[in-house]
Amino acid sequence: MQTGKVKWFNNAKGYGFILSDTGGEDLFAHYSSIQTEGYKTLKAGQSVQFDTKPSDNGTHAINITPLDMLSPSKDKQSENREKVLGAAEEA
Repeated sequence: MQTGKVKWFNNAKGYGFILSDTGGEDLFAHYSSIQTEGYKTLKAGQSVQFDTKPSDNGTHAINITPLDMLSPSKDKQSENREKVLGAAEEA
């Protein structure tokens, strides 16, 4: 799998483009290739992991997973821990 950043994504049209961290051409990203629960969207600048598939119109990104969905960051874990500890101390 490769990693990259979302260049732009149009929610109304359901597609956008990803820039691979290794460079090269912009990769087409369709909402149906986003591996998330619920509403499938991406945000400009968001880090993602993906596979690629060649097509007649260029290379498509497939199996797109936002990196923030794979595992919570240390900061988020610390934030959540502080909230839980703070709530326990207040009780």
